[in-house]
Parts: sequence; C-alpha cells; structure tokens
Amino acid sequence: MDNLSPSDEKPVQRSKSLSFKPQRETCASCEKTVYPMERLVANNLIFHNTCFCCKHCNTKLSLGTYAALQGEFYCKPHFQQLFKSKGNYDEGFGRKQHKELWASKEGESITKSP
Repeated sequence: MDNLSPSDEKPVQRSKSLSFKPQRETCASCEKTVYPMERLVANNLIFHNTCFCCKHCNTKLSLGTYAALQGEFYCKPHFQQLFKSKGNYDEGFGRKQHKELWASKEGESITKSP
C-alpha cells in the first residue's frame, strides 16, 4: 500500500500553451466583431441585432419576422410582395428563371449532337 502524505504528492503541471482564447465571431453583414449580448443567429449566419435587416426596405428583422431565400433576408411582407409581383421566386427577386437555364442547356445539347 502506498502511504503518501499530502506533502509527497506531485503538483499537477498545466501547459501554458493551452490558454483559452474565445473564437472571435464576425457579423455576416458588417464583418465586425459580434459580442455575445448583441449576437443573433439566422440560417447559421451570425449578425448583430442591428445589422439583421430586410434587403428590400432595410427594416430591422427578428427571428420571427424574416424570410430567407438563397442567403438573403427579407421582411415577410416584402418577401410575399416580391413573389407576387412576378409569380415566381427567381424573377421576383431579380434572378434568371430556371426555365431559361433549361432552355439554354437544351440548345447546347441540340448543337452538340452529330
């Protein structure tokens, strides 16, 4: 049996190279440091509370008042309005329609055939 007295125990050595440094988070909008009290996460992106705004009208958004499409955030009224204006998400939000992409691919396959 080991009968070690408290004075015989070796002190635990701690490595000085393993100091804890918290990871610095940056806002997806302004790219400045986000501190925990002002942190908001939407679609796995980190924002300041004040930077989380509608792309169309710049209104401040919250987690209950936003809609996202392809990494862009909108207030729900403008998201619906932009969809209704053209009847589809692509044209309403200023992108090419998928049917145009399909038509260009079909044209390429027709010209490539022998």
